[in-house]
Formats: sequence, structure tokens, C-alpha cells
Amino acid sequence: MSFKSNVFLVFVALFLMSPMSFGQSDKLKRLEAQRLQKQKEIKELNALLFSDKKKQQSVVTQVENYNYKISVLQNLIKITNDQANQLTREINANQNEISSLREQLKELKEDYAAMIVKSYKSKSEQSKVMFLLSSENFKQAYKRLQYINQYKDYQKEQAEAIKTKTKTLQELNITLLKQKEQKQKLIEENRKAKQELEGEMKVQEKLMAEIRKSMSKHTAEITKKRQEADRIDKEINRLIKEAIAASNKEAGNSNSTGNFVLTPASKIIAASFEANKGKLGWPVERGVIKSKFGVQRSITDRSVTQNYEGIKIATEQKSQVKAVFNGEVSQVMVIKNANPAIMIRHGNYLTIYLNLSKVYVKKGDKITTGQAIGEVFTNKFTGETLVGFRVYKNDKKLNPEYWLTRN
Repeated sequence: MSFKSNVFLVFVALFLMSPMSFGQSDKLKRLEAQRLQKQKEIKELNALLFSDKKKQQSVVTQVENYNYKISVLQNLIKITNDQANQLTREINANQNEISSLREQLKELKEDYAAMIVKSYKSKSEQSKVMFLLSSENFKQAYKRLQYINQYKDYQKEQAEAIKTKTKTLQELNITLLKQKEQKQKLIEENRKAKQELEGEMKVQEKLMAEIRKSMSKHTAEITKKRQEADRIDKEINRLIKEAIAASNKEAGNSNSTGNFVLTPASKIIAASFEANKGKLGWPVERGVIKSKFGVQRSITDRSVTQNYEGIKIATEQKSQVKAVFNGEVSQVMVIKNANPAIMIRHGNYLTIYLNLSKVYVKKGDKITTGQAIGEVFTNKFTGETLVGFRVYKNDKKLNPEYWLTRN
């Protein structure tokens, strides 16, 4: 064996000994987190929207509830399918790796066996001494001594490589077994989710059939609700502009164009609020987002759309509403034919909490994160307990979901 080929083999042995990781891939971890979040969401909505069968609810409300649950179930099924498919890809890759490892291990053992035989034939110290003494000069003797030592080291490295490769193969086999068990579990969970989805879709279809029997009545109800919501939105937007103008006048600047004039202190609050985007606590202890931000189509009449300026969170009866961040009560909003709302200012950001039955604060109060500021109203006709939540930067509406932490 030449010195060059010996170095090459040592390099190969060291490469084979390099550590390998068999934990879940980042993609699988992300999918698992999403799946668990959807399962938690289904558990919450079952508790908040479907637990009390005796509770009186309008047909429209029931359809909305089932539509929401169906949407979450469909997302859960998709995520679980993606997870199972990713597992299949990783299982196939691991099976290929196992085959490759077995082949490499076989070659390593064959090389090592041949090396042992060769070592045995020339193992006597006398033969090594003779090998050195037969050198033509000192330089050649030194190189031969180096070769003997390198050969010993290589034998040790080769033996260690076999141990490492064997351990790697065992770990990979265990990982593969766990992956197959996990995939089977996901397939079973998806089967149950699909059965539940089919059942909920049948119930929803029955409710929709009931609505279609008196469509004009329900369309009129939906139209009336949309008009009332538009009126409330306009009033809230007017009150926001009014609050900005009053604040700026107090600061000695009445010429601003729809933006808060910030003091050094309020700049710090605004920056802190902005830094907590995606980390803010929810305005209620338990809840699910039943109505999303932006343009949404009516569940019962697809020709009807509405642009929601915030979100609506379904929660438990008599739930307390909590401030999501430190701030100051800018207004307790009393809107005609609507329940009270609270506007809290955080520098040039505003959070608004709507549909309250009780208010615990007043204008000018300093508020801390998580402080109870009111109680949610429960509609006796629809059976719903919904709190509206909105986020604004100056008078520009923002999607509140982007600001709240995952519940």
C-alpha cells in the first residue's frame, strides 16, 4: 500500500465516521406544529360553538358555525396529508440510505478482514525490524517506520469506522420504524377526520336546505346585518379621526393629516407595540376566530360580500375582555343601536374591543397588558358570544390576526 493511497483510505474512513442526524426534518416539525394547532382549534370550537345543544341559535348562525368547523377540518386533513407525504419521502430516502450503509459496511468488513490477514502474516517484531534494517539509507528507514505506524493507525480507524457505521445503521433502522408508525397514525387520524367532515357537511346541507325554503327572509336578515355593520364601521372610523384630531390639538399641532403627532414617550410605546407583532395575547382567555378580516362572502348567499375591518372571536358567556398591550383608554365608544366598545391607544396604534355588555374603564385610564377592561355581550337570539377586535395604525385598519400570538 502506497503512502498516497493510505492517506486516501484514512480520509474515507474519517468521512464514514462523520456524525449523522436522524431527527425529524424541519419541514416535518413545521407540519406537526400546524397539525397540533388545528387539532387544538377544533377542540376549542367544539367547546365554544357545539357543546351546548340546547342553546337556541338561529339557522344562519348554525350554518356559519358548521362552515367554520368544516374549513378547519379541511385544513387539518390537508396538513395531515402533507405530513404523511413528507414522511413517505423521508422513509424512501432512509431506506435507500440503509441499503447504501449495508453495502459500505460489507466493504469495510471485507477490507478489514484482508488487512488483519495481512497483518497476521507479517506480525512478528523480527520481520518489522528486518524490514527497517534492510533500508538502503536512513531516509528510507524513516519512511518505512512512518508507513508501519500509519498502517497501525489505519487499522484502528478502520475498526472504529465499522463500529460507527454499524451504530449508524442501527439508529437509522429505529428511525425508519418510528417513521412508519407515525405515518400509520397519521393515516388513521385522517380517516377519522374525513368521517367527521362528511358528517358535518351533511348537517350543514340540511341547514342550508332549511334556509333555501325561506331564502328571501334570510337574505333580508343578512342584508340588514350588513347595513348595520357598515353603519357601525363608519361611526368607528369617524371616532378614530376625531380622536386623532383631538390628540394633535392637545399636542399643539392641529394641521396633521390623519396621523397622531407623537411625543418621545408615545414613540417608545408605538415602537414597543410594533415589536410585539405576532406576539400579542388574545383579548379573551378562550376563543376561536369566527369572522376574519377583509372581504368575505356570505355563507348562505354567495352573491353577498362584506368587508370586515376587524375579526370576531367566539368565546364563552361572561368572558372578560383583556387589553392586549399597555396603553391609554382613548374613548369608551357609545354607538347608536350597538353595544359599547373601547378604544385603547398605544402611541400611533389603536386597538378596539367591540360588543361589550360591561365596561370596567373610562377615558384617560392607563391600561396594562392583560388588564380586564370589560365583559363580552351574549346575543340571546343568535346564542352567540362574540367580541370584535380591531387594530389600526393611525386611521389605517390592519389585520388583527397578524398581531395576535397563535392561540
